[in-house]
Amino acid sequence: MANFAKPAGPRFSVDVYQNEYLPEDGREVHAVVTVTATGGGTAPQGTSAGRSPSAAVALMVDCSGSMGSTKLRNARDATAAALDTLRDGTHFAVIEGTHVAREVYPGGGRLAVADATTREQAKRALRRLTAGGGTAIGSWLRLADRLLASADVEIRHGILLTDGRNEHEPPHLLRAALEACAGRFTCDARGVGTDWEVKEVTAIASALLGTADIVADPAQLAADFTAMMETAMGKEVADVALRVWTPVGATVSYFKQVAPSVEELTDRRTEAGPRAGDYPTGSWGDESRDYHLCVTVPAAGLGHEMLAARVSLVVPQPDGTAQTLGAQGLVRAVWTDDLAASTAINPQVAHYTGQAELAQAIQQGIDLRKAGDMDGATAKLGRAVQLARVSGNADTAKLLAKVVDVVDASTGTVRLKAKVTEADEMTLETRSTKTVRVKK
Repeated sequence: MANFAKPAGPRFSVDVYQNEYLPEDGREVHAVVTVTATGGGTAPQGTSAGRSPSAAVALMVDCSGSMGSTKLRNARDATAAALDTLRDGTHFAVIEGTHVAREVYPGGGRLAVADATTREQAKRALRRLTAGGGTAIGSWLRLADRLLASADVEIRHGILLTDGRNEHEPPHLLRAALEACAGRFTCDARGVGTDWEVKEVTAIASALLGTADIVADPAQLAADFTAMMETAMGKEVADVALRVWTPVGATVSYFKQVAPSVEELTDRRTEAGPRAGDYPTGSWGDESRDYHLCVTVPAAGLGHEMLAARVSLVVPQPDGTAQTLGAQGLVRAVWTDDLAASTAINPQVAHYTGQAELAQAIQQGIDLRKAGDMDGATAKLGRAVQLARVSGNADTAKLLAKVVDVVDASTGTVRLKAKVTEADEMTLETRSTKTVRVKK
C-alpha cells in the first residue's frame, strides 16, 4: 500500500514488491521498491506555494580543436536552444571547455538570471566561440561547481557536451573532480560524434546522478539539449535520499536503481544513525523509479517473521539532520515450510534481475569484441538478445540487432556482424543500462 507525503509539497509514494516467504534457514530477502513523485507544479517543502523551485544551470560546451566548425556550430545552436528553454529567473552560466575551463557568459565568477535580455546576450557570446585546444573535463566540472555554488538555489544542474577523450589531464584528476562534485549538483553528459570514450561519459553521468547518451549526428544536438533542459526545469526537489533501516543482525547486501536505468548505489551509502543508511537519488520531478534491495537477515525458525527493512525518503540537511518526505515502505521476511511459497520468485524481482544481467551482458560482450575475443563476445551478446526478448525490452533488442545477426532470439543464438559502424556499437554500449519497466 502506498504511503503519501503531506500535500504541502510534491507527493511521494513508496510501494514494495516482494516474495516475503523464506525456506528454513533462508537468509536473503529481495524486494523491488517503487518510488513515485506526483503533483507537478506544486512547490517543494520549504518553498513558497505556487512558485517554481529556484534553480541554477551550468552549460559546459566542448570547444576543443576536434570539434571543428560543423560540430561546434551545432553545439552553439544546441546551447542556444537550451537557453530558450530556461525558465525565467533561473540562474545560469555558459562554460567553454578545452584543456582549461573558461567562463563564456556572464563571466566574473557569477551567474546570470534568465530573461529575454540575458538569453540574447548569452547567444551573442556563443557565436564568438571557436574550436581550439585540448580536453580536460575535470576542470570544466570544477568551474561549474564553483559557479553553481554561488547561487542560493534549490536545484543545481549541469549539462556537459564533449566530442573527444579526456586526454589533457590525468585520469585521477577527473576522478577527483567527480568525487568533489558528487552531491553538489547533478549533471547530464552527452557525447557527440564517435571519437569520445563511452566509459568516461557514462562515468560522469553516473557519479553526478544524471543521464548519459550519444548524439551521433551533430544535427540532432538541438533537440536533445532542449529535451534535457525541459527535464531539468521540471525538477522540483533536490538531494532526495532513500534511507534504509535494518534491524539488529540484518544488513543491506546491495541496493541499486533498476528503472529507468541500472545504477549501482550500494557503495554510495552514507551512515544515518543506528542501523540506517542513506542512498542518494538526485533531483526529482514528476516521475517514478524502481530500486532493487537485497537484505541479509539472521536465520530463524519456521513460522517466525520479522521486519527485514524499512525504506523512507529524506532530504539530508547541512546540519546533519534530515527532512522526511513522509512516505515509507516495509520489507518483510516470513519463514515457512511451504515449498511453493518459499521458492516463488516475485515477478518484479525476476524482471529487474534479468534487466541488470542484460546490461552487464552487453557491456561484457562489447568489451570482449574490442579485445578480439569473438567467441566470448558472441556468447555474451547472444545472452543479451535472449534476455531482451524475455523482458520485452524492444529498444535494446533493436540496438543489439545492429551489432549481431539474430538466428534464434529465444535461445540467444547469434552471429557477430562482420561490419558494425562505430556509432551503432557506441549507441548500444551507452544505452545498455536503460531498462524497460515491469508490467505490474
